[in-house]
Amino acid sequence: MEENLDDIYNIYFHEIYRFLLSLCHDHHLAEDLVQETFLRAYLYIEDYSGERVKTWLFTVAHHAFIDHYRKHKRTVIKEQSFFLSFFDKRKAPADTIVIQEEVQEIINMLKDLPEKHKFAVLLHDFHGLSYTEAAHVMNVKQTHFKVLLFRGRQAIRRGKGGEK
Repeated sequence: MEENLDDIYNIYFHEIYRFLLSLCHDHHLAEDLVQETFLRAYLYIEDYSGERVKTWLFTVAHHAFIDHYRKHKRTVIKEQSFFLSFFDKRKAPADTIVIQEEVQEIINMLKDLPEKHKFAVLLHDFHGLSYTEAAHVMNVKQTHFKVLLFRGRQAIRRGKGGEK
């Protein structure tokens, strides 16, 4: 697997980055956490137990975010302009504008959700992880994950984040 780490980085970098960016709302912090994620993946490759690489990397990324959050105990929400630099410069300007609007819409939908509901919706609905994989990333039972996802979706439908 070691010889494939460059390929894995290239394949999953953007997904891991978008996931972490949607959690921390800070471009620079998301970049740092992505690097931390792949560093941990490299250092602890022996912990990889054969599950899907994507699931394992999201688990590592989630742990990196939680560790950072615990160390800093406060979240500062920055301006939304940090998303501009993460788009692929090769895309046509119209495509970039559409993507920026979609990302902004997602941020607005998720901004008031409790963290666990936000994680559940991001992992399953936006990053395509199965119930089992997303529950594994969050370190909860699948039945509890389904409850978190249901409540997150319900809050989005109501148009508010609900209680924290």
